[in-house]
Amino acid sequence: MNENGKLSGAAKASYGLGAVGKDMVYMLSASYILYYFQDILGVSAAAMGVILMVARVFDAFNDPIMGAVVAKTKTRFGKFRPWLLIGTLTNAVVLIMMFSAPPALSGSGLVAYAAITYILWGVTYTMMDIPYWSMIPAFTEGGKEREGLTTLARSCAGVGSALITIVTVMAVSALGHMFGGEGIADREIERIGFSYFTIIVAALFVIFTVICCLNVKEKSTAHMETPSIGEMFKALIQNDQAMAVVVSIVIVNCSIYITSNLVIYFFKYDFGGEGWRGAYTLFSTFGGGIQILAMMILYPFLRRFFTSIRIYFISMGMAIAGYISLLILASTSMSSVYALFVPGFFIFAANGMLAVITTVFLANTVDYGELKNNRRDESVIFSMQTFVVKLASGVSAFIAALSLQVLALSNDTAETASAIDYSLGVSVMQKMGLRMTMTVVPIIGLVFAIFWFKHKYILTDEKIEEIERQIENRKKKVA
Repeated sequence: MNENGKLSGAAKASYGLGAVGKDMVYMLSASYILYYFQDILGVSAAAMGVILMVARVFDAFNDPIMGAVVAKTKTRFGKFRPWLLIGTLTNAVVLIMMFSAPPALSGSGLVAYAAITYILWGVTYTMMDIPYWSMIPAFTEGGKEREGLTTLARSCAGVGSALITIVTVMAVSALGHMFGGEGIADREIERIGFSYFTIIVAALFVIFTVICCLNVKEKSTAHMETPSIGEMFKALIQNDQAMAVVVSIVIVNCSIYITSNLVIYFFKYDFGGEGWRGAYTLFSTFGGGIQILAMMILYPFLRRFFTSIRIYFISMGMAIAGYISLLILASTSMSSVYALFVPGFFIFAANGMLAVITTVFLANTVDYGELKNNRRDESVIFSMQTFVVKLASGVSAFIAALSLQVLALSNDTAETASAIDYSLGVSVMQKMGLRMTMTVVPIIGLVFAIFWFKHKYILTDEKIEEIERQIENRKKKVA
């Protein structure tokens, strides 16, 4: 705080830096854990699918428990910062362990190692993620200052995710060659590269969090609301509009996450070529930029002309068009990554706008619930957003892993044909199966979400205004 009681620039920057670090480790785990254990180490895709789904669902249910623990914590350093630091340190250690599996392990031992480290990673990440976001009211004055800091932190989180998306594949390859020596197999280079790259990311994560804890001072009077799982589902059952939005979020996110889980396999085994890493990095950089621009510029621009509901359907249509064009392009002999920018634009832009729109829809269901149930379940409803995103992440990872198992797609089936161009060892049927899973399955999910939302969600702009008037009139009568 400065002399005026306002949040200082150093505190804002430090808090944003914490978001960069924590989303770097989250993106590293979310995007590459399946690839690391299944493709590099040879763990069964089916086994990894079960591990990822069970761990993510468990993690989703673990959030309210951790929230309750943090809320009851009392130390001279506050209730949030101790858990933020403890969670970061333990998560960094587990992250390094997770991406540094002992080479001697194989079979059931490797499966057990993957399961234990991934579950521990999820638990320790929750230990720091819950207090990080919950501490905002503990050092802000509310209003514009709080909204501005939240926006800053979300933007910084996006930067952290983008950094990992852009640099991981190339950095892993460079570090693997640097520390692995000459004459070793490509998968061994990747294994070594991931180990060293993870150490670097974990170190930055700890440094950024320490800076955050040192420069952000929380107030001892801060109150933290921690809804239980029971309260979440009670709020959903009693609020049909919240249920409509939550189901839509699960289906949409699950559809998009399936593609994000498989895109690295597409570039390695289908798009192929010696330069597949560079093509993947270029595509990911373009997509990440489009997604951020869609959130910050495209959605506000379209909102000037259309309602949020209309933009929702526009976004869904864009995503479906993107998937159709991706399937068509992938089925041709195209070899330029720039051609993939066309479907990439539609899919990533739609994803960015949908992230904003679903948050707006959830906010609308809070007002609806207040009118219907005479109770404002704001914290409960928004806690559901994290819960359902993690649920969708687990389900999509299971579907992606199951498709890899059915297609028998891994290093083992490809490197025998060529250690440089892995696509040479993959059959046409395997490639077509991968393309269909990446495009047709998400299209089916998105079409279902469109029909579900159209028939279930009724909170138009006019309806929201009417609800706000009714709530205001009710309050005047009570007063």
